[in-house]
Amino acid sequence: MTNTETVKEVAETTATESLDAIISSAINSPEEATDKLGIIISAITDKLIDMLPSFGLAAFVLFLGILFSKLILHIFKKCMRRANVDSAAEGFLSSIIKILLYILTIIITLSILNIPMTSIIAMLSAAGLAIGLALQNSLSNLAGGFIILFSKPFKSGDMIDTGSATGTVERINILYTKILTADNKSVYIPNGTVANSQIINYSEQDKRRVDFEFGISYNDDVETAKSIILEIANRHELVLNDPEPPFARLGVQAEDSLQITVRVWTLNENYWQVKYDITELVNDAFAENGITVPFRQLDVHIQKD
Repeated sequence: MTNTETVKEVAETTATESLDAIISSAINSPEEATDKLGIIISAITDKLIDMLPSFGLAAFVLFLGILFSKLILHIFKKCMRRANVDSAAEGFLSSIIKILLYILTIIITLSILNIPMTSIIAMLSAAGLAIGLALQNSLSNLAGGFIILFSKPFKSGDMIDTGSATGTVERINILYTKILTADNKSVYIPNGTVANSQIINYSEQDKRRVDFEFGISYNDDVETAKSIILEIANRHELVLNDPEPPFARLGVQAEDSLQITVRVWTLNENYWQVKYDITELVNDAFAENGITVPFRQLDVHIQKD
């Protein structure tokens, strides 16, 4: 007979036969009821003492299981790094494996205490059902994490725009994706939201086009303005001629200005430097060559009879 069955037998005896006897004795003879209660408590205490070795072994196995789980995780992370797996995917998979290893450790520990496997499975099933109903959104985030992991719309270090936040991907956790914004704020977005959003990945391609709109007055010469812009763009050391050389054409005849559309190509990491450099250089060159940068104005014409 196992320790668990022995404890159950003692508990059943206490609940049926002995309890009635104690109640009857308490009415007729309080001293006899006290003696019987002491005997029962002593019996239960003796059985628990007999089970102490099992509790000690279970605690030892639990401790070893936790250490073993950490060792497996450490080896797993090393293998992932040697395989050049993206760090965001590594973090997500590590979280999943860690949970599975801890669940396995708990099951082995309970088995040492002679708790029937059917009871463990029933307990885990009930807990899983309750957790699933209570954490429906979290399960959708877990599923979103798998979608991100296998579809790979971005990787760690990419600059993305999810609609709700723009920044650099730091890692993908089991439920959240962490994004670091340009002003050094950490944004945690649920994986379900990310998976269902339109994602703009600014880092996937190595080259990026920089677009400008420069406005000049209707009194200024368009060709002169275009030649100034193209000269600045062609001289800039970070501007590329592939896949397209610098482009400048009259784009829009607006109400108060002529808008010159400008497009240049550069490496992804140089985008903002080229953006600010050319804007400042064009502004200075327009001022030196007398080209007016217009501002919104309203001309009123009065007619007299």
